[in-house]
Amino acid sequence: MDDKEFDYLNVIPLVDIMLVLLTIVLTTSTFIVTGTLRVDVPKVTVSEPDYAAPRLIIEISREGVITVNAQEVTRDGLAGALESADRSTPVVVRADKGIVLQAFVEVHDVIKQMGFTKLSLQTEQIQ
Repeated sequence: MDDKEFDYLNVIPLVDIMLVLLTIVLTTSTFIVTGTLRVDVPKVTVSEPDYAAPRLIIEISREGVITVNAQEVTRDGLAGALESADRSTPVVVRADKGIVLQAFVEVHDVIKQMGFTKLSLQTEQIQ
């Protein structure tokens, strides 16, 4: 009996298996991205150091009052209050934990539209 030489490797079954695995990965990642899975947000255990460098401090109270460096401003007046500041100045947002998320998002949006690149949210360390 003549033995035929082995000239090539049949990769079609390998490609089929890889496509099935890719489908499984993409389907699973869709559940994670759409928020179908429950995610517990972590708490802050270590606070960031307090730098002595000049910075802008924006505070949002529970009632929605906004202040920039202890000067009260309206949401519409926030951009005007930030206009004269250098865009490389660090901005620290101190927001009450009971505020509506939309209030924080609006302030964050104004800060980003103004071109500030260093933005942080002040948190409290858990004792």
